[in-house]
Amino acid sequence: MSFIWYKIADFEESLPWQQNNMCLVTAGDKKMTLARCNGQLFAFAYKCPHASGIMADGYLNAAGQVTCPLHRYRFDIKNGRNTSGEGYFLKTYLVEKRPEGIFVGWEDKGFLGIW
Repeated sequence: MSFIWYKIADFEESLPWQQNNMCLVTAGDKKMTLARCNGQLFAFAYKCPHASGIMADGYLNAAGQVTCPLHRYRFDIKNGRNTSGEGYFLKTYLVEKRPEGIFVGWEDKGFLGIW
């Protein structure tokens, strides 16, 4: 299994953090949300899978759950699991802090995602 990695920042402090410890970043052609929780970084979908609320405008709790600002659907930022019971899934991405910067990645599924 191979992964595609994109550098999103040189340093964690250089990212455009909001007061809620989240920000929007772009990796390749994907716009996504980056969150700081309990000393770790997590990356997940830019929009809520339910009604496209901007996840970075939501709320992040100490248990690592992000709440969509539109309808209050809640998701675990580690695995994307819906924790408020509606059955949706939030896409998550890998994040690595390396000496040369902050990187976000996902599995390379090949041409058209069929390999």
